[in-house]
Amino acid sequence: MNVLITSALSAAAHRLKSKLNTVSVILGDYNDVPAFMLAQGKLIKLPNPKSFSYTHEMLALCLDNAIDTVYVLDNIEAELLMKSKQLFTEYNIDIQLPSNEI
Repeated sequence: MNVLITSALSAAAHRLKSKLNTVSVILGDYNDVPAFMLAQGKLIKLPNPKSFSYTHEMLALCLDNAIDTVYVLDNIEAELLMKSKQLFTEYNIDIQLPSNEI
């Protein structure tokens, strides 16, 4: 299974990635990501949290990429995903808010 870390363009995302003891970490961001980073497979484009169907788009993305844990670093994304945590749990996807020590 895979782990997704949001806010891929932030230093906090890269610090968290280095701290996790797992091989399959995917970084994603909904902000503008340079095309060369997407093309190289270093990052994935996440749905925009302003979308009315954001939660379902994120769920579909997680299922399509076999993601079982999402570390949410963006406050807007965190608020939306925490409201839908039960839905993700039903699909065995854990939503995590990392500690402030990142």
